[in-house]
Amino acid sequence: MTRILFFEPRIAGNTGNTIRLAAGTGAELHIVNPLFDFEDAKLRRAGLDYHDMAVVHLHDSFEAALSALLPARVFAFTAHATTTYTDVAYQASDVLLFGPEPTGLPGEILEHSAITDALRIPMLPGPRSMNLANCAAIASYEAWRQSGFIGSA
Repeated sequence: MTRILFFEPRIAGNTGNTIRLAAGTGAELHIVNPLFDFEDAKLRRAGLDYHDMAVVHLHDSFEAALSALLPARVFAFTAHATTTYTDVAYQASDVLLFGPEPTGLPGEILEHSAITDALRIPMLPGPRSMNLANCAAIASYEAWRQSGFIGSA
């Protein structure tokens, strides 16, 4: 199943919601350097009792995450890309990479040699970005849809 990779997420509630997403879809969630306490009450509340049903891996650095995930295609999500997330034929081993809520992925990550392509989720002009957990859900459901929702009830 698809792997979601959060690079230095900042809002515990978004990560908690994505833990719930991972539990409901079979996606793995990989997290690089969370800047909040992983036992944060907001994280637990958003993930409710889904923590035990989800596969979550914590990594000390982006390179450590890549070491665990590669070989795989890594798609970096950014508002600055020209290719949309629906233009990709996803594979089960793909990694969907998202940056921190206030800033998105830094240039050195977007330009990293492991990045296969940068993708965007279309939105109306004006807003700077969309919610991190929502973006992870949009992209991971498209990847799962393309697989025929394998494993769903």
